[in-house]
Amino acid sequence: MGTTSFLTRAQGLLRIRNQLVRECLGEVLATFVMMTITLASAAQKIAFFETKGNLITSYLGGALGVMAGIYTAGGISGAHMNPAFSLAMCLIEQFPWWKFPIFVVVQILGSFIASGAVYILYYDAIWHHSNGTLTVTGPQETASIFATYPADFVSIGNGFLDQVIGTGVLIIVVMGIMDPRNKPVPKGLEPVVVALLVLSIECSMGANCGCPLNPARDIGPRVFTYLAGWGPEVFRWVKGRG
Repeated sequence: MGTTSFLTRAQGLLRIRNQLVRECLGEVLATFVMMTITLASAAQKIAFFETKGNLITSYLGGALGVMAGIYTAGGISGAHMNPAFSLAMCLIEQFPWWKFPIFVVVQILGSFIASGAVYILYYDAIWHHSNGTLTVTGPQETASIFATYPADFVSIGNGFLDQVIGTGVLIIVVMGIMDPRNKPVPKGLEPVVVALLVLSIECSMGANCGCPLNPARDIGPRVFTYLAGWGPEVFRWVKGRG
């Protein structure tokens, strides 16, 4: 009885009543969950396979990470996890413009923290594979665990168009899923359908640039790798990755 009373009092003290703070924390947590699963699935290519060729592991991890993120905080913040989606919601007046920059910051923050968590989780594998040197190119590169980089045949213009089309398809279909006047998705299964959507886009459009589809998914890890020792090359249009 005493333990129950103590826990009740503790919950009351820790309860966050400010709605914006709750939404921001929910968005950070959702993005963290999504990105941790996504990046960890990419890191397994090095930890287990010593090759960059096992794409299906990364694709499944990315899709399932999106699903997990939505289930984590969809009822709190909407689990945008993507500045492009937040922008689309603002444009259709389903999300206030003043919240947009706040959500962008917390999404990038969640992605950055997830990068640190995966770096710690696969620290030994990363350093073993890289032979003690953190590089962005070459057969021992490990930067692609965290951020996406273009194939050696892709130009800047083609890469830009790749992301416009891929992200556009993602947003259009998600909007269709959310539209109550459209063919409805069974309640509670929306995250599963979105995950299948992400997987289909990754499988069909991932060859050019790795299919990030999400500025936060790319910026947060890129900043982390810069600070963690990969250097400024992570911000360059790197091709010929070995």
